[in-house]
Amino acid sequence: MGLFSQLKMAVPWGHIAAKAWGSQKGSPVLCLHGWLDNANSFDRLIPLLPRDFYYVAMDFGGHGLSSHYSPGLPYHYQNFVGEIRRVSAALKWDRFSILGHSFGGTVGGMELENLLTYKRKLLEHTLLLEQAAKEPSHALSPEEMLQRFLKNRPVGEECGKLLLQRGATQVPTGLVLSSDRRIAVPEHSFDFMSKELCVHAIKKLQAHVLLVKATEGYFDVRGEYDTVMGPLLFIIDTLKSTLGERFQYVEVPGNHYIHMNQPDHVAGITGSFLQSGNRIPARL
Repeated sequence: MGLFSQLKMAVPWGHIAAKAWGSQKGSPVLCLHGWLDNANSFDRLIPLLPRDFYYVAMDFGGHGLSSHYSPGLPYHYQNFVGEIRRVSAALKWDRFSILGHSFGGTVGGMELENLLTYKRKLLEHTLLLEQAAKEPSHALSPEEMLQRFLKNRPVGEECGKLLLQRGATQVPTGLVLSSDRRIAVPEHSFDFMSKELCVHAIKKLQAHVLLVKATEGYFDVRGEYDTVMGPLLFIIDTLKSTLGERFQYVEVPGNHYIHMNQPDHVAGITGSFLQSGNRIPARL
């Protein structure tokens, strides 16, 4: 499982890059990275998972080694859903499991009451980026790039370097981030969903769902626990009441990048879910 292969799938705007572990004869698992990360996010976890699966980790558009969207085309959440459909079609997968971290596992959105605020930020940021795009990207030395990268991610240097292997590009004057500038703020990717629509979507779910939450996760990292945790709790309660035995919720000690920092803390849980779907203790 330490060996992997690189994949590249053609799409109308370029290509979607991915990397795969295991035999194509294994049960397929599509791995979806977090916001502003890339497929290398799973490099430390997948080798610890059961070997009778075929794991494919894709780079979302504008991330990692995948093509950027054309100027003027926004990065909406629905676009990434469309990318998943394109990848599964290219791989000829009719049924598969999904292993997602953070943004990759998002099942809901934000409250409608915040719509105008966020749409205004999106417009303002778009105009700033269009002006900035006329200027060359500022290159950094490998050490400067790593330290700046780590400021916004609670990971060690080893994991930071792993993400930058796929998330930075070498230019004559140093390194530049390879991710599209437009996805540097969440307003470019997250869309809004009312509670009613969220409930409707969850009722349509036919899959078994495992949600693993780190005790010191995203909300603690962003410093927005009180203002943002509400929607997540609503989604968890709705999943519990709607899916019943098909929904499993586990809390593990660690931060938002638990799957990279301490992959052994989630490998057993994830592997058991993929192999048998047996009940897992609600808290470790």
